[in-house]
Amino acid sequence: MLLLICLSNTGFHLYAARHGASGWHPDEGSVADRAAQFVMIAGLDLRIYPLFAFLFGYGMTQLYLRQTARGATPRAAVRLLRRRGLWLIVFGACHAAFLMAGDITGAYGVSSLLLGWLFVRRGDRVVLIGAAVAFGVLLLTAVPAVEALAAGDLGRLGHAPTEPTAVVYAADETNPLAAVGTRLTTWAFVTLAAGFVGVPMFLVMLLGFWAARRRVLEEPERHLGLLRWTAGIGVAVGWLGGLPGALAHVGLWAVPADALSEGGALRAAAEATGPFAGLGYVALFGLFAARLRRRRRAPGRAARAVAALGKRSLSGYLSHSLLFSPVLAAWGLGLGAHLTSATMALFALGVWLVTVLAADRQERLGGGPGPAEALLRRLAYGSPAARAASVERTAPVGPEEPAGSAAPEGPAAAGRGRC
Repeated sequence: MLLLICLSNTGFHLYAARHGASGWHPDEGSVADRAAQFVMIAGLDLRIYPLFAFLFGYGMTQLYLRQTARGATPRAAVRLLRRRGLWLIVFGACHAAFLMAGDITGAYGVSSLLLGWLFVRRGDRVVLIGAAVAFGVLLLTAVPAVEALAAGDLGRLGHAPTEPTAVVYAADETNPLAAVGTRLTTWAFVTLAAGFVGVPMFLVMLLGFWAARRRVLEEPERHLGLLRWTAGIGVAVGWLGGLPGALAHVGLWAVPADALSEGGALRAAAEATGPFAGLGYVALFGLFAARLRRRRRAPGRAARAVAALGKRSLSGYLSHSLLFSPVLAAWGLGLGAHLTSATMALFALGVWLVTVLAADRQERLGGGPGPAEALLRRLAYGSPAARAASVERTAPVGPEEPAGSAAPEGPAAAGRGRC
């Protein structure tokens, strides 16, 4: 899953290329480049952040249930989630200031404050009603795009051209200080828009609340029917929603530029179907984990290495930017000016493999959380002495968990070390 988000962030760094009307991907390249663009638009763009939003909601509920099972009051557990959400916003601001304007941790922090306050302590019925309302709003936002597609008037919505993401993400900025200002401006807009009015994010996070209460990802073999239906319908709808934009971008379907721009009909269709793809991908990985378990053999070296990264997902996610931005951006080494969509995808794969190897090495040297997880845990829980005093006041029902045994603190929190 971290590989998918690493791949989905590649287009932001191709600042020397001429971009298409969507502003996301170059409008040029070899056959391999066009193939890479097609796959990313159909299967990754606007489809990966809902996947991580689901897992973030899942991890929030894991943390809440773990705290209350150990004797904390629901109010105390929510306070912990609130502190964690506030610190995630700080993490996001620092991430954007130094490296990546498209940071998602800040938006997840804002959403966790809102949804944690409204839904974490509520019953399943209230959570599902909230998800149903979000789904209804999502459908309503897709109505203009459906009408435009049905009428063949694809230029009715949007405006052209959309400013290239390489500009608003400051990848083309040679002045490091000016780049900081641009990144923070973009980050603030993305964080507030997604955190407060991000209907797709709300929908999948609430479904993550519901799924975590049933341990769908920890015990996938008990939910095979649900996972199969979700994978089949989710991936099919998600890819169909992204297919028109992909066809238009590579020139296989002639459409007005407005249709591909921000707010355009094809962009709106892709955004409305993004949550389906995200949920479908989660279900596919759940089915894969269930299949591994049915083999009743110890996981292989590769599976253990990937699981080690999953336990350190926040560190892995932040490491992507640490290995991307200083190397690719114009204010750094400027390698992004010399790469194409296909070679950038290979670069992203290499970056992901580096994080897998680093996490695997840490796991074999004794485990423990990643540096970002350790810092977030320290800030959210306080010092070990304060944490011990808090546990004593709440009359725990079990021993304090050793470091690194909790569910991951990052966006890919989906169970303790599970594939």
